[in-house]
Amino acid sequence: MNAQTNQLKKQRNVRVFHITSRLILSLLSVEMLLSLPAAKAVDCPNILIIFTDDQGYGDLGCYGSTLNKTPRLDQLAAEGTRFTSFYSQTVCGPSRSALLTGRHPIRSKGWGMPATEITFAEKLKTSGYQTACIGKWDVSNRKPIIERMPNAQGFDYYFGTLGANDGGKVTFHENNQLAGTTRDMGSLTTLYTNKAIEYLKNRRDPSQPFVLYLAHTMMHTIIDASDRFRGKSEGDLYGDVVEEFDYETGRLLDVVDELGLRDSTLVIYTSDNGPWNQDKYIKKKKGHPADSVFWGDAGPLRNGKGSPYEGGYRLPCIVRWPGKVPAGRTSDAIFATIDFLPTFAALAGYSLPEDRQIDGINQTQLLLGKHNTGRRQFYFHNAGIRVGKWKYLKPDAFFHGYAVEDGRKKVAELFDLENDLEETTNLALRNPEKVAELKSLMEAVEGQDRLRPEDSRR
Repeated sequence: MNAQTNQLKKQRNVRVFHITSRLILSLLSVEMLLSLPAAKAVDCPNILIIFTDDQGYGDLGCYGSTLNKTPRLDQLAAEGTRFTSFYSQTVCGPSRSALLTGRHPIRSKGWGMPATEITFAEKLKTSGYQTACIGKWDVSNRKPIIERMPNAQGFDYYFGTLGANDGGKVTFHENNQLAGTTRDMGSLTTLYTNKAIEYLKNRRDPSQPFVLYLAHTMMHTIIDASDRFRGKSEGDLYGDVVEEFDYETGRLLDVVDELGLRDSTLVIYTSDNGPWNQDKYIKKKKGHPADSVFWGDAGPLRNGKGSPYEGGYRLPCIVRWPGKVPAGRTSDAIFATIDFLPTFAALAGYSLPEDRQIDGINQTQLLLGKHNTGRRQFYFHNAGIRVGKWKYLKPDAFFHGYAVEDGRKKVAELFDLENDLEETTNLALRNPEKVAELKSLMEAVEGQDRLRPEDSRR
């Protein structure tokens, strides 16, 4: 009897060993597949990032606008994949530091991004890429601090402004040198597009891949359009600006085609944060053109810029790479700007920094249409977290002052974004276990990291 029992135990242990071994091998295989550079299977693409400012989720025709005419961005969506659960950040500087570093602003420090942060441009250079940044920088506290300007952060060429246009005036730098000023806000979209075209035609080496990060000033605050577009849209001055941006983006994409770069270029279009659309900001702000409507459309989303509700973080995002990224596809997978750095690592074959936490994940398989799922969770700065369809906001969730809703009670909030995208029904009291679970996960993401006061100064 004992011999039979021992034999049965041995057989059971062998089965457990084999099952456990297969499970471990499966997990390791998945982890290895996620971490292996996809560049071995996919040719390294050129990368063109078109990053607009304060453009709302609902500003484009392909995202539901019936007011603004955006044929070129609608065409881009038809030629690529349109993401509907894409997240940036809620204001300018933190949005840019997150995009550049793949790290939440509590770690990359927002406007105060230190010189020690590592950008995707620095990493792409190790893979033989040429790197250029044109437009709004906004991660050096809007000051000409050389070690924190684009040339020191991995970009071979830079032309643009170190900050925003809040006062209706901008100062340009070309690389580290002053390059003039202007109060003609209506000239900026065309100017930046011209600089991007000049780079593609005259500055790059055709024998090397490139990344071009084009960060527009519009549609930020003191908006304006050129004479060609001013007064032409049905959406007041803001609509004029949106339609000019659409036209200029199309002009840039035409040059990509003319140069034979279409099939070898990964094009990413998105925005930095939600639109200004709050009365508190509108009533306080001065310096705008007379009688102009200067705020965008968050579509079905609640609130806008400066808010942890969806209108502050969720942005349009369109990705095109002919023959690689599926055309005509719409994806509701969770995707974010913090994912760019690790995704580029997979496409270009560089290694991720190992001396710091990277919050982004490799989304190559999502982009290529091989996976339908994206991020499991997304963290809202000092406010809450989304996991799947569930979104939690803590009682003292951080809002910028102009975005504070006067009637909002400081209580925990839980929303089912699958059935309540407008965030109208708080389900926290009905689901205390889910609230506790998400709160714990939010705190785990934060760890000991916090922004210092100087990191939030522009």
